[in-house]
Amino acid sequence: MTMRQSTTQRRQLAWWLVVLVALACALAPAARAAPGADAQAELVVYVRDGCPHCADAKVFLAEVARNRPDLRIVLRAVDRDAAAREELMQLSRDAGVWPPGVPTFVANGRLFVGFDSAERTGPTILALIEPASTAHRPDATTLSGKLNATEMGLPLFTLVMGLLDGFNPCAMWVLLFLLSLLVRLQDRRRMALVAGTFVLASGAVYFAFMAAWLNVFLLVGMSGALRMALGGVALVIGLVNVKDFFAFGRGVSLSIPESAKPGIYARVRAVLNAEALPASLAAVAVLAVAVNFVELLCTAGFPAVYTAVLAQHQLDPWAHYAYLGLYIVGYVADDTLMVVVAVITLGQRKLTERGGRWLKLVSGAAMLALGVVMIARPEWLV
Repeated sequence: MTMRQSTTQRRQLAWWLVVLVALACALAPAARAAPGADAQAELVVYVRDGCPHCADAKVFLAEVARNRPDLRIVLRAVDRDAAAREELMQLSRDAGVWPPGVPTFVANGRLFVGFDSAERTGPTILALIEPASTAHRPDATTLSGKLNATEMGLPLFTLVMGLLDGFNPCAMWVLLFLLSLLVRLQDRRRMALVAGTFVLASGAVYFAFMAAWLNVFLLVGMSGALRMALGGVALVIGLVNVKDFFAFGRGVSLSIPESAKPGIYARVRAVLNAEALPASLAAVAVLAVAVNFVELLCTAGFPAVYTAVLAQHQLDPWAHYAYLGLYIVGYVADDTLMVVVAVITLGQRKLTERGGRWLKLVSGAAMLALGVVMIARPEWLV
């Protein structure tokens, strides 16, 4: 090879190098702008203060952030940011997941609600971050199915709580006493109207009472300290009621005070002595209101716990009150059954001490279980 040929080849090589560098510089911005090439992954998490699941999720996300510097994690507080709350509600509607809950994780157009632990829920959330084409990821349909199953739990929980609350010896004692006197009239129509008005009025007063509890919890939120305090109150109420099964009427007891019973007897007589039906219905409605205030300590446990749980669900106002209505349906179901049986049979039944003991035991056991769950496993109630 001559010196001239060697020089020519070196010049050609240098030319091609210049062309390649120029092409690389020209294509570099396009490569950086290409969607998905080096784009930073983003995980949006909707949370709320006082939510124990959200607190656990934040600990898990902090660890994820350390291991995944390429991941951008955005926390949206739905209790402090109205726009974030609206976004969550819209995302939940679009995904077919209702009611919305926290924490909610959104990435790559997919949504997942809830957090149990890093071991159980963590892999699902990490799979959510992966691109849509990644294999073995949980798809939107699977996630929505799990969420719908969770959603189905709240109506059943509401009915069960209402039914358990209805088996309250304080309220049952008054209704059975009223029915035992109404039977003497031997008038099924009047008996049904008067006793039915008592049940309906009691349900209405109880609904207003629970709505007040609900609005308090919606206003103050559910902090860890408040949750522990409610759990402690539930345990105390449960222990007192269980004690009454073994030592009925001795020591501390959550029941209608003896001092209030003469006033209740007088109001019941006013109901019976009213000659006109409208006057009798008005008198029994007043009786229902008075009884609900007298037995306040006897019945406060279940409404307080339930409304605290309900307030943790991010629902529209109408949905909150619809669930309260469902609770009242369960609450008055046993009273309605007693009225129907009494009207049909015209039989006289009274709440015996033995029956009261068993009602106290059932109520106390349920309150103890709720107290333990609120303190040790609050995630079971959300």
